[in-house]
Amino acid sequence: MDPLSDVLSLLRPTSYAAGGFGTEGDLAIQWPRHDGIKCYALLAGECWLVVEGTGEPVGLRAGDCFLLPRGLPFRLTTDLALTPIDFQILRAQGRIGGVTKDRGANRFIAGGHFALAGSHAKLVLEALPPIVHIRAEADRASMRWALDRMQEELSAPRPGGSLIAQQLAYMMLVQALRLYLAEGAHGGASWLAALTDPQLHGAIAAMHDEPGHPWTLEKLARRAGMSRTVFALRFKEVVGETATEYLARWRMLLAAERLAAGGEPVAVIASALGYESESSFGKAFRRVIGHPPRRFARGRGAGGIIATPRRCSTSTCSMPIKNG
Repeated sequence: MDPLSDVLSLLRPTSYAAGGFGTEGDLAIQWPRHDGIKCYALLAGECWLVVEGTGEPVGLRAGDCFLLPRGLPFRLTTDLALTPIDFQILRAQGRIGGVTKDRGANRFIAGGHFALAGSHAKLVLEALPPIVHIRAEADRASMRWALDRMQEELSAPRPGGSLIAQQLAYMMLVQALRLYLAEGAHGGASWLAALTDPQLHGAIAAMHDEPGHPWTLEKLARRAGMSRTVFALRFKEVVGETATEYLARWRMLLAAERLAAGGEPVAVIASALGYESESSFGKAFRRVIGHPPRRFARGRGAGGIIATPRRCSTSTCSMPIKNG
């Protein structure tokens, strides 16, 4: 698989809610901070999207889709001067419609909200901007297809409908990320931005394909078609961390998934990921994940510990890439 598929395949949607609502007249609707990702489409009308701490409001037109991956409070409003009202209050008052499209509504919004439990969720979300706005006509069409199918499942529940809606939401996330990458505007250094760099993509793909290989800067630079010095500087500039740090963090995220699944001895996982001893693996795992491997495996199995990978430095990540 390619690196984006590698990461996304390990995201696990654990809860999902989908729906739609219609409104009439001028209104400002406020949503609080949320966990996970929200994805919406404005199917009719126009309004403004304002996400806390992001600067300028975003104008939305019918057909636009937007992804909110950071969980920041936000509001949708027809007039920026209006005082926003909490979504729950408006719904309780019956001022916004239900799941199906209201005939009299001059605005209609549909979308979903889902949580991600995989160890890689943080790795994906921290690489995204607060708002992913999809407005090109060809791009909107692909997102609208998924939303239309979702609305059908919600409006006329049938056996297996909840699972289909969940998979549609997951597809919308993947599609939104692909469209975001295609636009080439990534707003800062991240591994996600590096996937659009033809040279760095080759090096990242190599680390993903063979995480246990004894990679050196020289080997990765050859995969990228660069000199070792230029590669090291370019990787740090685009990704925001060194190749050593990226590889160490990727190995530990893979280790966390395998430990959570159970059934494999720590020594086997350590060897598969290129560590010569269980001790050196354990030190690296604790520095990146925050817990010793065995404690993580026990706690994760009981639902008590979640992998929250840290950005590590060359001085704290065991088994750095060799310079030769």
